[in-house]
Amino acid sequence: MVDVATLLLEKIPFDATAIGGLTMGADGVSFITAGVAATRGRLLRAFSVRKEVKDHGGGGRVAGALEVGDHVVITEDTVTRGTSLLEAAKVVQDFGAQVVLLLAVVDRGGTVGDMAAKEGLVFDALFSAPDLGFSYEGA
Repeated sequence: MVDVATLLLEKIPFDATAIGGLTMGADGVSFITAGVAATRGRLLRAFSVRKEVKDHGGGGRVAGALEVGDHVVITEDTVTRGTSLLEAAKVVQDFGAQVVLLLAVVDRGGTVGDMAAKEGLVFDALFSAPDLGFSYEGA
């Protein structure tokens, strides 16, 4: 049986160097995918985007191994409107990294691709709501 991390890795561009997104929905997806990638000889640094700036520790909104200039996949477990993906992408771009893909496990809304395209970003998902036997939310 193929696991979710393997399916995600198949969609991640080869030039990607980091994976992360808005905490909490992206954390499991990002860190597990980076771990599986490492077992296959592929380095993907993992990070989280905090919901707000912290005034202790490293501070800022980015926690983890993101570096300036990284080619980043922004991920999420499920998306409906895509606002979490776009918020994380903005933080990463402001940090000095390049977003190469927005990637969700499940797309519940069906509108994220159009929203991403308006921002010059590419969106993909492993599964859509219809793939799983449901209508898109709001449809």
